[in-house]
Amino acid sequence: MSYHNPVLLDECIEGLNINPSGIYADLTFGGGGHSKVILDQLKDGHLYGFDQDTDAHNNTLEHPNFTLIKGNFRYLKKLLRLQGVRKIDGILADLGISSHQIDEATRGFSLRFEGPLDMRMNQALSFNAADLVNTYTQEEITRVLKDFGEFGNAWHIAGKIVVSRECKKIETTEDLKQCIISFAPRNKHGQFWARIFQAFRIEVNEEIKALEEMLLQTSEVLKPEGRLVVISYHSLEDRPVKNFLRSGKINGEQEKDFFGKLIRPFEPVNRKPILPTEEEIQVNPRARSAKLRVATRNHDET
Repeated sequence: MSYHNPVLLDECIEGLNINPSGIYADLTFGGGGHSKVILDQLKDGHLYGFDQDTDAHNNTLEHPNFTLIKGNFRYLKKLLRLQGVRKIDGILADLGISSHQIDEATRGFSLRFEGPLDMRMNQALSFNAADLVNTYTQEEITRVLKDFGEFGNAWHIAGKIVVSRECKKIETTEDLKQCIISFAPRNKHGQFWARIFQAFRIEVNEEIKALEEMLLQTSEVLKPEGRLVVISYHSLEDRPVKNFLRSGKINGEQEKDFFGKLIRPFEPVNRKPILPTEEEIQVNPRARSAKLRVATRNHDET
């Protein structure tokens, strides 16, 4: 599991409420940490892993009850149907990036190591973070920093990027850092760079849009009483998950029937998100910001 330490592992397995003969999907296979334990619970059931990252496919599991699908989970329904599967018993999605992606300097996600300004989760994509910072207008970069990094001074940071690239193309993570280092608060450098990298990474990979598209498909592919288990790592991910599980809509808008009963495809199992213990955070610092939400597919929705 050195490729990626699975977060909230026991809680995820409990949340899935695994049927040994059931069909399950791990939408973020990564290093297979969660998948290995799910497979241990299966007898004649089957697990479908999803990952768009080539590196993850080089780390696949050899197991008769396992199939690894190369693709973005935004195409969940289509990719399952290509496997001849229409309904499944449970879905697990561990959002964000894997430990391997963070630690591999050449991927451009790392705050610690210099590398090319890439940040693509799917290396087959033609557009990367260097393209973003060198071609987006100041208005477009401002939108990215404001929407996905929640920067109040996004316009000024974007302006510095635009001016800097006129002198020299911004090609590496260190180029980007040196370009806007004057905006990094002295006592909060780590938080600043994490938000900068998060904003550009989300834009390059269309992460929030893909998440929303995936969530809307879960009610179509899950059987009644099927479980949806999602781990998020920041508010931009957690908000649509929370809204969807509570109301069935990404924006959180509630719809009620004639009798005033809330119409929604899922019933949340935990009213508040499940958080990692201090012990887990000590072993795996990446777990610090994790929030786990679990819901059951209702019977009264088609």
